[in-house]
Amino acid sequence: MSTTPPANPRTIIRNVRVFDGVGPDVTENADVLIEGSHITAVSDSPVGDAPGTPTVEIDGKGGFVMPGMSDAHVHLMGNSNSYMDFIAGPTGILVGNTIAEAKRMLLRGFTTVRDMGGDTAPVKTLIDRGVFEGPRIFPSQAMISQTSGHGDFAFQYETPEVFGGSPSRTDSILFTRVADGPERVLTAVREQLRSGATQIKLTAGGGAASMYDPLSTLQFTPEELRAAVAAASDYGTYVATHVYTPHGIRRVLDAGVRSIEHGHLADEETIAYVAEKGAWLSMQPFAEEDHHYPDPNRAAKNREICDGTAEVYGWAAKHGVKTAWGTDLLLEPQSAARQSVMAARLGEFFTNAEALAMLTSGNAALFEMAGERNTYARAPLGVLQPGAWADLLLFDGDPLADLSVIADPEHNLQLIVKNGQVVKNTLPAATPAA
Repeated sequence: MSTTPPANPRTIIRNVRVFDGVGPDVTENADVLIEGSHITAVSDSPVGDAPGTPTVEIDGKGGFVMPGMSDAHVHLMGNSNSYMDFIAGPTGILVGNTIAEAKRMLLRGFTTVRDMGGDTAPVKTLIDRGVFEGPRIFPSQAMISQTSGHGDFAFQYETPEVFGGSPSRTDSILFTRVADGPERVLTAVREQLRSGATQIKLTAGGGAASMYDPLSTLQFTPEELRAAVAAASDYGTYVATHVYTPHGIRRVLDAGVRSIEHGHLADEETIAYVAEKGAWLSMQPFAEEDHHYPDPNRAAKNREICDGTAEVYGWAAKHGVKTAWGTDLLLEPQSAARQSVMAARLGEFFTNAEALAMLTSGNAALFEMAGERNTYARAPLGVLQPGAWADLLLFDGDPLADLSVIADPEHNLQLIVKNGQVVKNTLPAATPAA
């Protein structure tokens, strides 16, 4: 089987309304020209034919066209497999479910994702080669945790590896890596970079899904955090940390961490400090129903996290914090499709134009911090303009007027193009130009 994607034709999408992923306005009655894997023209006058060049024309019927959406905090392996899959299933099942979810995620209109924990670099490679369909992936590889931290999935009866025990199941499949002390943290970071990470993910505080730690815990010492930041910086990239509380956020920022994952329990002073440091707030518009925790303790932690969402979003806007959007759905495959609902929920906290910009060019700006680790850097992501990657969506409906349009991709998302290739098209059949 060939691992080379099929040749991209010259494609013209005619008669569409174009949102470029940046500004609030649309270009009416536009044509979009795609040549190979890039957009080469967005014009409010008809794009002409190129004699002798095979061209596919698609009549957009006045539909709404925008860049492909992105998710800054996914767990492709984590949200396509259950907890039982992780602790008892064969690795082939884990990988197969991950590949299947990657395609479903693409069909929901997410053409780029940043994976924040899981061995997804091999999946990225296969998708980039055209072997499987899925989004572009910025992998973090294993999320790094201290012993008894948010990413420690070992059972209590298991002896930590540093005392002669075996790696936990999730460590052995590179979903997590437990590391204590600056030297082991250095090794863990370098291990992820060796295996294809574009950025590094540490868990620096408690969480709702954690087995052992309250939300209030501080995880990793300043020395350990600085070791991780130094190792990532030496490779031209950055560290992102799972953390919710003011003390935790300040500790990681002082160590040089550049992306705060979550932050729902922050106070206004801490959010202002995020802005002062020039860091990103990669947040999720959580609602209690996004995750299901039968255990009352975990359910209470989840409720506390969700209750902080609106205030933190407000303070982030007030202080001009660079804010990204993600989902962080985990270990509940039946909830994976809530990704689209959570994207539409941004409309509760931002204008529709602001939400769409965050889902496209905003997240893309965060991804660019991976520097030379970014294998897609030779063209812009998240914008619909000449020279950008040809990743775009056509909706039946106007998300600028009603953001709920994006919550139902099965019915409202008519055309998906990724890398110049048509992935989905429920419009009238494309016809070759004369």
